[in-house]
Formats: sequence, C-alpha cells, structure tokens
Amino acid sequence: MKLASFSIDGRAGYGVVEGAAVADLGAIAGAPRDLMALLALGQPGLDWARTAAASAPRLDLAAVQLLAPIPAPRKYLGLGGNYPSHLEEARKVNLVRNPGQAWFNKQVSCVNGPYAPVHLPRVSHEFDYEGELGVVIGRRCRHVRREDAMDMVAGFVVANDLSVRDWQMRSPTHTLGKSFDTHGPFGPWIVTRDELPDPHALRLRTWVNGELRQDGNTREMTYRVEDMIEELTTAFTLEPGDVLTTGSPAGVGGLMDPPRYLQVGDVVRVEIEGIGAIENRVIAEP
Repeated sequence: MKLASFSIDGRAGYGVVEGAAVADLGAIAGAPRDLMALLALGQPGLDWARTAAASAPRLDLAAVQLLAPIPAPRKYLGLGGNYPSHLEEARKVNLVRNPGQAWFNKQVSCVNGPYAPVHLPRVSHEFDYEGELGVVIGRRCRHVRREDAMDMVAGFVVANDLSVRDWQMRSPTHTLGKSFDTHGPFGPWIVTRDELPDPHALRLRTWVNGELRQDGNTREMTYRVEDMIEELTTAFTLEPGDVLTTGSPAGVGGLMDPPRYLQVGDVVRVEIEGIGAIENRVIAEP
C-alpha cells in the first residue's frame, strides 16, 4: 500500500493512494484519527486499511495537497556518513567520520511536505541537499535483535535531509544545522514493507534544476536498516511514526569544487525506485 496524509478544502485526512485517486480512510466512521494512530494499531491497523480502502470514498489525487505522511513524528533521526562514496568526497576536504553509527537529531519542527517550499535561511547561504531513504517505524520497540528488526518497520519514504552546513559543523551533534524549519521534507507517501521486500537494492537520485547531482543505490549503505534499529533500540524506545533517514550518496553541493549551494528559485527533486519522488522549491525565509 501507499499510505498518504493530505489536506483538501481545509480538512486534514489520510488514505491509500491507488493510481490517480486516494481512498479517503479518514472519512470512514470509527476510523483512526490519523496515519500515526493507524500505525500504532500494528499489523491489524494495516490489514484494516487494506480492506477499508476498497469501499472508502475516492478523491482525485490531483485535487488534494499531499502532506508529510507523518506530519508530527515524535522522533526524526538521521544517520551520517552511511555511504562510502559520501565519506570519500568528505575526506577530500578533511572531514573524517569516526567508526560506528553517527546519529543526529532533526527537530520535528523541520518536518515539511513532499512538494512544499523550503527556506533559504537568513543566517546562512551554505544550504545543501541530501537525498535519502527514510524508514517509518511501525511498532513500539526496545532491545530489538537484528534478525527481528524489519518486523518493526511500517514502510519507507523518500526524504531530503536538507542541511545548513556552517551551522551543522558548529558542534559534533549536527542538530542545529539539520533542524531549520522546513528542512525535513519527506513522502510523498509511505510504501508499506510488503511492497518493498528489499530496501537495500533501490536506485536513489537527486536533481537540482533538472541537473542530476546524486546517483546511488541503497545497496551501498554501510549499515543496513536492521543494524540501525538494533543500535537505536539498545539505547531508547522507538515508537510508531518515528522517522529514520539512512544516509546519502556522493554528490552533495557543499563538497563540490567549488561548492554549489542551493539558491532561491532552485528546485530539488529526490527520487527513489519503488517509492516515488519529492520535489521542493527553495524560497527566501519569510
């Protein structure tokens, strides 16, 4: 299934995308209040959605505004340096990643829609893109063994880990530079795990104004999704709707020679095979 959140005529809703239409699950009496509440029901919730979609009212997909599938996740976490190609381009400017998984927090106020504008900050012009596979957690979990980890996943999204590079490098956590408002677009929907049995064999590409900048494959990731979930749940509980971004391949603008940072008017498109694409225009920060 493709599970989406949307707005139409001032109303927020969610449903199942089928071709050029969306089955409006939120219009069904007694339905969970939103997509996060649906995921919290676990597999029974997904089974209900699949069945209910057959009789739910249909909306023209072109008539709705797609939102971030989880508009208000409790956690939005990113894994840095997970593609060897990205680490190699970073080494050219003497940026070296320590061994192990290097996680950072993106404040959830950065969450943005898959086609919404993103802000060029007033305080920096070192604004960069990172196309990434995103993982949406489907079960509350702690101390998960690697062999059980994929059972904790609801599905996958396309994400752009937008980064303000000078603010990112202010501290080892990267949180400030990763968390500016609007800098966490993802979507356009959640593709459930049953439709993507192997998330580690997907082509990932990023364009800026139609120019291909990143062209990689999730098979390149040093740490697989199972490794990530095992690592994180050793420390803390993951909850339904939490979003994990999994790293980016080579081709980011800030590591080009000379750097090619995003400017007002630029359009960034990130596409992942089997999921879809998101596209965001850069505007001046209001």
